[in-house]
Order: sequence, then C-alpha cells, then structure tokens
Amino acid sequence: MDTAVKYDIEVIKDEARLLISKGVVNRQQPIYALCRYIPERDWPFFEIELEKNEFLLRDRVIDLLSQDKWEED
Repeated sequence: MDTAVKYDIEVIKDEARLLISKGVVNRQQPIYALCRYIPERDWPFFEIELEKNEFLLRDRVIDLLSQDKWEED
C-alpha cells in the first residue's frame, strides 16, 4: 500500500508558512530545513516538486514564500 503524500507547490508553501508561524523554522533557513518536518517517505515527492518549480534545497524559505502575490490594501 502506497501511503506517500503527493505534494504540489501550494501544499509545500502552506507547510512552510505553518512551520514559520509555529516558530520551528526561520524564514532565513534553507528550504532543506523543512525536511525535518516532512515524513522521510514523502521527501522525494517534496524534492521533485521543488525542482519542477525551480527551487533549490539551498534556497531560503523566504524565497519559496516570496512568490506569493500581494494585493494592495
């Protein structure tokens, strides 16, 4: 039975936001720091999705989130 979660970039961004809000990850850490909070069996899918979206594991978490679009208040 395959129970691995399939990640898309929005799920990854949401996970990063959640970990930042909990204070367990800093925005300046490399994206690789997220691997401590992703199940080991899911990490390859996580990594593939990052690569598809042109992110490197050494990029900062803030780079991942800076792709968000901000609307004017």
